[in-house]
Amino acid sequence: MPRQARLDAPGTLHHVMIRGIERSPIFKDNQDRQDFVSRIGMIAQQTGTKILAWALMSNHVHLLVFSGPPGISNFMRRLLTGYALRYNRRHRRRGHLFQNRYQSIVCEEGTYLLELVRYIHLNPLRVGLVKSLEALDHYPWSGHMILMGRGKNEWQERGYVLRQFHEREGKAVRSYRRFMEEGKDQGRRPELVGGGLSRSLGGWSQVLPLRDTGEKGKYDSRILGGGDFVAEIIREAEKKVRRYLRVNEMKTSMDHAIQEICRKEGVAEQELRMGLRTRKLSRVRAKVSYHLSHEIGVSRAEIARQLGVCTSAITKAIQNIEP
Repeated sequence: MPRQARLDAPGTLHHVMIRGIERSPIFKDNQDRQDFVSRIGMIAQQTGTKILAWALMSNHVHLLVFSGPPGISNFMRRLLTGYALRYNRRHRRRGHLFQNRYQSIVCEEGTYLLELVRYIHLNPLRVGLVKSLEALDHYPWSGHMILMGRGKNEWQERGYVLRQFHEREGKAVRSYRRFMEEGKDQGRRPELVGGGLSRSLGGWSQVLPLRDTGEKGKYDSRILGGGDFVAEIIREAEKKVRRYLRVNEMKTSMDHAIQEICRKEGVAEQELRMGLRTRKLSRVRAKVSYHLSHEIGVSRAEIARQLGVCTSAITKAIQNIEP
């Protein structure tokens, strides 16, 4: 079955899960953990990615992020590739470190933000890396310690998360801690680790009534949220795909037109694209510019990029050939 495309736009809330290949460890010691955390912070700041929650386990990692302008794929590629290369060098190993692609679920902020912060930050307690919530307060490999004010970094969105509880920091920290206490016995919470209809509605007990009434809910395995949210995300994704296809189609038409005119005029396409200014090339460049502008609808700035000259040169060329 082909992989589905990533759903993303700047500011989209993602729950990201990274696993070691065949569930093998991805950290051997604290030096590895510190390298991974440092990379999260460095790349988050470089890409404008906002880190809301994070936790390192022995063989997997959870992140809750708002994607930055370059997108979640850019952030994750840089994080995982850089870490894996260093890990393999340091431990004298070869081959893949991570299992397939990371999993990324687009989440509805209003409904799931705080639940996901709690779920992710309780992971070390849930799997037994720490024995109590008090120990978790000092566990250095998750964002919980930062929210509690027991540690500090420059890249975690501490203020944003705490303001969901109270405007005053002290009250916000105490409310967050109570929130964590209330959730510590909730177990694995499978509805928070994927998308689809069952998880978005809170389990199969909420899906079955829809079957009885014949009502159909909008859902997608890549999205955790209500029907309206899912529909909006899919609409935006489809617009993005259509824009991408239009750009690709225009690029294909542009390349074909340039090649054909160069062939008919007996000039080298490479020379034309390099912006060389012989009399013949200038004449052909004017003809190409006129065709791309009037027949295909390419902007003059884009024509200039394709032909290796400035926009004003394209404007002048078109004016010289216009009837």
